[in-house]
Amino acid sequence: MKPVTATRFALPLTALAVALGCAETPSADSPSPSPTPMTDTSTPAVLDFEMPALTGDPVDLSQYHGRVVLIVNTASQCGLTPQYEQLQQLHEQYADDGLAILGFPANNFNGQEPGTDADIAVFCEQNYGVGFPMFAKLSVKGEDQAPLYAFLTGEETNPGFAGEITWNFEKFLVGRDGRVVARFAPRTRPDAEEVVAAIQAELAKPAPVGTPGAE
Repeated sequence: MKPVTATRFALPLTALAVALGCAETPSADSPSPSPTPMTDTSTPAVLDFEMPALTGDPVDLSQYHGRVVLIVNTASQCGLTPQYEQLQQLHEQYADDGLAILGFPANNFNGQEPGTDADIAVFCEQNYGVGFPMFAKLSVKGEDQAPLYAFLTGEETNPGFAGEITWNFEKFLVGRDGRVVARFAPRTRPDAEEVVAAIQAELAKPAPVGTPGAE
């Protein structure tokens, strides 16, 4: 006769305890655990760029992670140039709530931004009182396209909103989590209902814990 050996339990300890009646089973009325706040503080790809301001000082776009960001390519001698006024209004209304408007002058369309960075700074201040961040003139298309715009328009990097910039004042909206969530055509005014609604929807979301926008 073979000796009797002990049988090893394969059940986890918690399941074993329930089977032996030593632990309470969860009640259907027990509250669900609270969701864990977002804590991803890594820089989103769309903000992983250092860009020169109009003054020439370098600006790390990662500082805008956690804010809602509206990226706009601008021009001083365009029929759409009055959109500066609506952009400034959005800045004044929503900056304290977490909106950051970033203006990028470009001379890609009919030479409508011919001036120097100093000229652009004076124009924006004197004509529209621009208070949101403005950056050094760059190229938004072509062989000399700036890396930021290569990302925004690339099929692999921004598949939901890819495609060549068509004119001045094209707008990309980046949510608090660093994802591009919308793109608006040049002729869509910054204060258009669909633009404001999209901005408000993103502002209503919490910023990831630990990001500059959560402060």
